[in-house]
Amino acid sequence: MRYRHSVGAHVWQFSDLKELMAKATPARSGDDLAGVAAGSYAERMAARMCLADLPLQRFLDEALVPYETDEVTRLIVDTHDREAFAEIAHLSVGGFRDWLLSDAADGAALARVHAGITPEMAAAVCKLMRNQDLILAARKCRVVTRFRNTIGLPGRLSVRLQPNHPTDSPRGIAVSMLDGLLYGTGDAVIGINPATDSIPALVDLLHLMDEVITRFEIPTQSCVLTHVTNTIQAIELGAPVDLVFQSIAGTEQANSSFGINLAVLKEAREAALSLKRATVGDPGTANVMYFETGQGSALSANAHHGVDQQTCEVRAYAVARAFAPLLSNTVVGFIGPEYLYDGKQIIRAGLEDHFCGKLLGLPLGCDVCYTNHAEADSDDMDNLMTLLGAAGLSFIMGVPGADDIMLNYQSTSFHDALYLRDVLGLQRAPEFEEWLQKMNITDRAGRVQPILPGHHLLEQMRLPPLAA
Repeated sequence: MRYRHSVGAHVWQFSDLKELMAKATPARSGDDLAGVAAGSYAERMAARMCLADLPLQRFLDEALVPYETDEVTRLIVDTHDREAFAEIAHLSVGGFRDWLLSDAADGAALARVHAGITPEMAAAVCKLMRNQDLILAARKCRVVTRFRNTIGLPGRLSVRLQPNHPTDSPRGIAVSMLDGLLYGTGDAVIGINPATDSIPALVDLLHLMDEVITRFEIPTQSCVLTHVTNTIQAIELGAPVDLVFQSIAGTEQANSSFGINLAVLKEAREAALSLKRATVGDPGTANVMYFETGQGSALSANAHHGVDQQTCEVRAYAVARAFAPLLSNTVVGFIGPEYLYDGKQIIRAGLEDHFCGKLLGLPLGCDVCYTNHAEADSDDMDNLMTLLGAAGLSFIMGVPGADDIMLNYQSTSFHDALYLRDVLGLQRAPEFEEWLQKMNITDRAGRVQPILPGHHLLEQMRLPPLAA
């Protein structure tokens, strides 16, 4: 179906919904690289005006990626909740934006309709919104998940403690874990990106984290961010697996390039649930998955099918929500300037991802980050981190010094989390907050206390010897 919009005497034409969506997207280097971006500001505005008049129902009638050849499309279509959609079915994309920003769209209303919103609907309305719109609407969406603590409650911000090491040194990892805990971080997860795919080494890392969590009775969870099939093997070997990690994308072809499909993710979730390691809620139905995404992943795999990168990203959120994860986050600036060129594009993408994920009912955090060859710096990350904190972000990363020495990129530090808590009045997960006070790491107001020699956490944390 062709779409057109007149601006004065000029008629702008778009060959199909896929082209209309791409041309309406805010400028970014990835869409330029893919050859799908608008050729001018005038064309972009014409596409947005045309998109604003489009009924939401159109997204149920015209697939951007064919149903017959893409299991992500089949997942989106086959699990769409018509009853939830009925409340907003009469709206156009522009009317949907107006409703989202109105007082009628409170937290309860957004919870009622999220299963009726397809990723394409969320991506479309996002393209019409200013940054402040994305913040306001996302803040009203609350998604709460549980494993050993409760993540996503109002007025709370969690932190993933990320103690990566370039050689997976147990001592280096343990020191970073201790550093993060003493700064009051780690309530989202203690999550390691391993330098190796060796199954025995991965099992050793799982035991290292489990020993610390068990010894100090820390109400948090651990994760080794390896390929999902490695984690399944670790579970079969009896390793203490809390969360199963996997990077995911928004098309079947892109996920195939990661070596996964929906059946593998289902198998992994069932394996993790069988361990029944959760302590909050029913361990047999706990949130046991951890997913990461990022704009540009489908394009980098040449698996985007001509769909703009922001829409591909939101389609990945449909994959994630199908498996009820404890955590999911966009690694927003990690893939590089080919996809998000500078600080402005990274900031916009982070706000888009958070809004769309929350709108779909997904617990979304953000790795507020950039690579050293992007036109971005720490001031840009301060801006994005603050905006996302105001928007109700579920969690950020806690990396020693904000410099990941294993992955070689710039993220957020333990101190950044303290800044956000102080400026925005945000607390940690309640169970973790209580543990920090019991351990005399924070006071009753949540402020980190000076750690003096002889503190029992320092005395009892028996660090492994230096690796040979």
